[in-house]
Amino acid sequence: MRYLRMMEEVWGSASVVGEPVDYVLPDELELQSLWYAGAMGRDFSTVDGRQVRIVQFGEWNRGAGPDFHHAVIAVDGKEHAGAVELDPHAADWENHGHGANADYRNVVLHVSFTHTEREYFIRTDEHKAVMQVVVPTAVWQAAFALPKRAVAMAVPGRCVKPLQGMSEVAVADLLREAAEHRGRLKARNFLLTAEAHGRDEALFQAVAVALGYRSNALAMRLLAQRSPLRMMKEAGSAVEAILFGMAGFLSADQHERASGETREYLRGLWEDWWKWRGVFLSKREMPWVMRGQRPANHPHRRVAALAAIASQWAGFRRVAMARPFSAKRVVAFLEDLRHPFWNGHLTLAAAPTAAPVALFGKSHALEFIANFLAPLAMQEDGNFSYETFLRIKSTTRNEKLRRCAIRLFGSEAAAAPWMKSIAHQQALLQLYHDFCLEDTSDCERCPFPEQLTQWTV
Repeated sequence: MRYLRMMEEVWGSASVVGEPVDYVLPDELELQSLWYAGAMGRDFSTVDGRQVRIVQFGEWNRGAGPDFHHAVIAVDGKEHAGAVELDPHAADWENHGHGANADYRNVVLHVSFTHTEREYFIRTDEHKAVMQVVVPTAVWQAAFALPKRAVAMAVPGRCVKPLQGMSEVAVADLLREAAEHRGRLKARNFLLTAEAHGRDEALFQAVAVALGYRSNALAMRLLAQRSPLRMMKEAGSAVEAILFGMAGFLSADQHERASGETREYLRGLWEDWWKWRGVFLSKREMPWVMRGQRPANHPHRRVAALAAIASQWAGFRRVAMARPFSAKRVVAFLEDLRHPFWNGHLTLAAAPTAAPVALFGKSHALEFIANFLAPLAMQEDGNFSYETFLRIKSTTRNEKLRRCAIRLFGSEAAAAPWMKSIAHQQALLQLYHDFCLEDTSDCERCPFPEQLTQWTV
């Protein structure tokens, strides 16, 4: 693939772009979520050279003790059932007192993410050795997809001139390669989660991440992981209450402090939640980001939308996983979601809105399709090609896409012909990620512009 060859040529020598920059290890909760999603794979080596395969990732622990219960691992072909504990550093086992805590007695695997020359002897309170895996840096970096720089300046880069000098056909070919590369990466991530937990759970987590936007993607993914679809199917009409309860948005006297239809709505949620909280209640809080959120994107509404989809799961799965895939049918399904309370309220504390508010708008539905469903369809559905993807038009441009346009083409106006399709938008985001965000010289010594002059059709 030409795109991958160009990336290898551009970043073949780190010294070309400037001084190496250390990657920042994600926080512990995000590492745990990525691990559970299967994003790091399931085959590893222990620190003493034994081969480990994660047969079953287990279930999130909702109380004190190790992170995951009911896991199964195979070591050199022999299966071991028990708990799995994840920590950023191997030293955290003792630093956090796990070795003296009986709650950690059944841990069969300790996973850490920081390589060190020091050897750690991890033991339970009964002095039983615990197998250790240190996830290779390249593996968690790939799962986290963390660029070396958080942002690139929203100013024109040196690639503007060579892009202007390329023919329209050559630019279209470059964007096609970038979009297809991005699609393969996204489809791979979905299929890793599907392999670990099944296709329905992978789709449920994907919906949750999409609803979380950037600020609450982690919290929503955790909510879906800790409230697995297979368990909620048993709850019937209580699904909505379970999700709000698991999210930490319900309390016993909350409805008494509310008024009107909010009071009745909260009372109904609580009456369902108290029956199920013994099964689902978690002592581990969700990392919600409340400040700086537009009212329409408030976590209350995002959880409500997830509940609405979960309540109509069979129909949603049918259109989302249909082959041949139809983006129009998915958009129509999501736009048609209705809720007697949430179509007229922005949060649990807000007054009724003057006009109805969509639970899942068209622009958001298209983003979900672009990031999850279309990449998967391109890999699985012979009727859904890149050309089909290209025909799906975009209705919005977010701030990150605007930065891409300015950095690569010099202005939004110059990039406009390449911003109409969600396929082209995905391509621009991938170029920005793979080159602009990987460059540490603020464009000055980045070899990407020179490579562009060699891109011909």
